[in-house]
Amino acid sequence: MREDFIVFDQQAGSWAPNNIPLFCLSVRVVITDSCPGCVSETAHFDLSGTSFGAMALPGQGEELRNAGLLEIRFARVACDYSGKTIAFHVDQGSNSNYFAAVIEYEEGDGDLGSVELKDASSSDSVGDEEWRAMQQSWGAVWKLDAGSALHPPLSIKLTSQYSGQTLLAENVIPKNWQPGATYRSVVNYL
Repeated sequence: MREDFIVFDQQAGSWAPNNIPLFCLSVRVVITDSCPGCVSETAHFDLSGTSFGAMALPGQGEELRNAGLLEIRFARVACDYSGKTIAFHVDQGSNSNYFAAVIEYEEGDGDLGSVELKDASSSDSVGDEEWRAMQQSWGAVWKLDAGSALHPPLSIKLTSQYSGQTLLAENVIPKNWQPGATYRSVVNYL
């Protein structure tokens, strides 16, 4: 999963150690990755202590953080980044031959099925644009090991996993891009 909001529903009387009801409100949490290597018949989420603490009654966050494995009810909901456009946070290890970025603030279903990159010199012998498929590295990070120098500005094409809708963030990564910088597009789903 990438950039999916998960709703944890404590209204169902979820359990906690010693049967103390620690939950009081539904909480929205952004899940950016699945649990690699986790084997479970049901969904498995590794949540941060902050996320666990947010689900607890006031003053009981530490107890809930130490509870271990909990049974929860959840539902996927559309991402709501009203007023924001998709952003690309360039990975610190990126250079002219390798490009990776965290893709943030996708509205709607939130899952990207594919991401492609085109540099300024990408065209074939008949003038058609050549897009290079990026690979999902982990979570919301997508990467391209170009094998040769990329020529900015870079355009990024995003395709939603569920709706199939494609967006083009044209020339979103400028000529003078820097690792660690974030670049905003002018596009988003919905």
